[in-house]
Amino acid sequence: MANEELFRLDGKSAVITGGASGIGLGCGKFLSDMGASVVLVDLDEGKGRAAEAEIGSRCLFVRCDVTKDEDCRNMASSAVARFGRVDILVNCAGVIRRKDVVELGEKDWDLSIDVTLKGTFLVSKHLIPFMARAGGGSIVNIGSGWGVKGGPKAVSYCAAKGGVINMTRAMAIDHGPQNIRVNAVSPGDTDTPLLRDEARQLGINEEKWLEDSAERPLKRLGRPEDIAMAVYFLVSGLSPWITGANLIVDGGGTA
Repeated sequence: MANEELFRLDGKSAVITGGASGIGLGCGKFLSDMGASVVLVDLDEGKGRAAEAEIGSRCLFVRCDVTKDEDCRNMASSAVARFGRVDILVNCAGVIRRKDVVELGEKDWDLSIDVTLKGTFLVSKHLIPFMARAGGGSIVNIGSGWGVKGGPKAVSYCAAKGGVINMTRAMAIDHGPQNIRVNAVSPGDTDTPLLRDEARQLGINEEKWLEDSAERPLKRLGRPEDIAMAVYFLVSGLSPWITGANLIVDGGGTA
């Protein structure tokens, strides 16, 4: 295979949930730069339309609640209707609530689990058949360092992300025979609206929070493009025999 084919994503189509901001948007921009058409999936229509306009004609925004089966089914149909196929799926939509098991309410538990874990299930459920009919594809589920180790006051998030990582392994086993590779990327603290919202939830000064969050061997926060490059590696021709893996991208935070 020529180097151009290994690196480029021309002719491929990618669906990215949580695609209107943060890591999801970073993935959308990077995969588009590498030649893919991208479908940004999110509930935030304002940010989603702005991102669609920024990326350009090879981008489609679809408003979708990933916790709703019908929304996910319709989104999958819209993606295929626009670009003819889906080769790549990045399940990035997620919610964090910074509370321990005693403080956390049932509604917040349900929200965290439904968006992060059930959303990964439903979106995958409706896109995998299209991938299989097209001869295969690649899925990356966004986990977290807190999916492999515990974290304070984040019990629902830790549970959901731990579920996503083990779900990734199960999906890799089930769908490998269809030539669909399934991997996870687990970021550490990344400078996104989600990370900044954690400071507000905990009542901590935002700048102090970001400074403290950067305390890791590489001495900086992650950037959305750091995570996007790891995702790109796993969906590109550079990783044809990698499936069922969890790539931790956290500046050494879990080392």
